[in-house]
Amino acid sequence: MTQTRTRLERGRAALGPALALVHTGRAPTRAVLTAELGVTRATAGAVAAELETLGLIRVDTRPTVEAGSQGRPSHRLQVDPDGPVVLAAQVHADGFRAALVGLGGRIVATTPGCMTVPADPAHVLGLVVEAGAELLKSTGRDCVGAGLAVPSAVAEPEGTALNPLHLAWPAGAPVRDVFAQQITAHGVTAPSGAPVASFVGNDVNVAALAEHRHGAGRGAQHLLVVATGHRGVGGALVLDGRLHTGSSGLALEVGHLTVNPEGRPCHCGSRGCLDVEVDPVAFLEAAGRPAGPEVSLLDSSVRLLREEYDDPLVRAAADALIDRLGLGLAGLVNVLNPDRIALGGLHRYLFEADPERLRAVVADRSLWGRSGSVPILSCSLDHNSLVGAAEMAWQPVLDDPLEALAG
Repeated sequence: MTQTRTRLERGRAALGPALALVHTGRAPTRAVLTAELGVTRATAGAVAAELETLGLIRVDTRPTVEAGSQGRPSHRLQVDPDGPVVLAAQVHADGFRAALVGLGGRIVATTPGCMTVPADPAHVLGLVVEAGAELLKSTGRDCVGAGLAVPSAVAEPEGTALNPLHLAWPAGAPVRDVFAQQITAHGVTAPSGAPVASFVGNDVNVAALAEHRHGAGRGAQHLLVVATGHRGVGGALVLDGRLHTGSSGLALEVGHLTVNPEGRPCHCGSRGCLDVEVDPVAFLEAAGRPAGPEVSLLDSSVRLLREEYDDPLVRAAADALIDRLGLGLAGLVNVLNPDRIALGGLHRYLFEADPERLRAVVADRSLWGRSGSVPILSCSLDHNSLVGAAEMAWQPVLDDPLEALAG
């Protein structure tokens, strides 16, 4: 016992990195964990045992030997499916969604809320947290944090929504403070009884983080994510595993790249921005299929692509949006030189409808595209903004599990 404790004390600094490796699936066995951490087998074993004691991972001691490997069989590692969760939420133009998300990016429970988002952030965030609190009550899970994704640039460190153009919220709304107040008001607490820490981020930024850790961006060094959900277009860049947010959280406002100078007027005061040329509203209007209030803009657009793509008007609308999206991506490729692009929301389905058309536009209009193709992929996670909101809330635990769970 003393030897185990001594090894753990030597390896305490490795607890966070070890948990991150298991969380992202990069350490499926204790042997891999040992190699990735650069520690002894004994220290890796003590670290894994402590993470298991904390209820974060499970260690399967039944030996496993991978094909072609030699030496002693290794214990298998996985996140604990019955472990703690975080409350994650996303607010968008058609309402909101709340969820409980465990380690590994696994959604444990979720509930949507369809509504016209009112001008008072406290109103919708109260409904969001109330829905999350009900999920916690019904599942009986311990909560260790809360994260919120919003369709706006979020200024740091203030946590204010600077430009919620597609919501009725005032510019500069103190979203993080309001979210934290609702967390306290609805009694969402950690096992210690203290209110859980609250985090807020831009929806596409956090989606990119989720895709990098758990989805289509795994292994990329310079991942560019561009997506459109219900209204508008967002972009994000993950560099060497870290989200690039700029000096104050406002980097990669790609929605305001001009792709059609004579195009639709944009909320920003310009014309022909990606934000208004390549989102569900633009697609539905170009296809002559305005959405009714009973169905979300994104769902209507995806259904149209899947069920009526052979209609000439729908095909022409899709082609026009693909070409404009390609122009925007080509400009971003020239500036950022990513090693992978992942497309989310409606962009994912436009790409899947005609991948060669989009790739051809990007290659033709970008210097790097002509000299060597940039892989373009679909985002692979359902509800990646929710998973990304959860990643924010999990980060303190990933940084220092003992410290985070002690509070």
